[in-house]
Amino acid sequence: MAEAVSGNDRSNNPAAAPELDRDAVLAANQALYEALETGDLEAVEAIWLGAADADDKNGVVCVHPGWPVLRGRAQVTRSYMLIMMNTEYIQFFLTDVEVEVQGDVALVTCTENILSGGEAEEEGELGPLVGGKVVSTNLFRRTADGWRLWSHHGSPVLTSGDDEDED
Repeated sequence: MAEAVSGNDRSNNPAAAPELDRDAVLAANQALYEALETGDLEAVEAIWLGAADADDKNGVVCVHPGWPVLRGRAQVTRSYMLIMMNTEYIQFFLTDVEVEVQGDVALVTCTENILSGGEAEEEGELGPLVGGKVVSTNLFRRTADGWRLWSHHGSPVLTSGDDEDED
């Protein structure tokens, strides 16, 4: 089971602290994707901010491509549960990963190259959760228990022709 990663283990060397923070944020981000790949909903929940860390109704936000904005741990957790229940397998290959740490807030941007599978629709087309490329923005906050996910926003990557209107 993936665990939330502590970002509070700072050495006595102030110059090393930003690199430790960066490494801890990257580990927390990686733990999220590993928990999704293994279908470990408890681990996914552990990575998100808890009610003790933020107002549960307004504290966490998640936007998956094509879905409305989800607010609060209950809605966010339900969305991940639905994804895991309707996907036979899922793998994430993260590329272009960038981390910016500003005090107690960290921003991770990356491209999620998603390999996943779901049941075929009646016409033989693949189901709605079947891979693709998504640009992801994950915002983390430092808590007493380490870096926790505060906001996730995924946007599909447009391929050539996707953004052109047909005349």
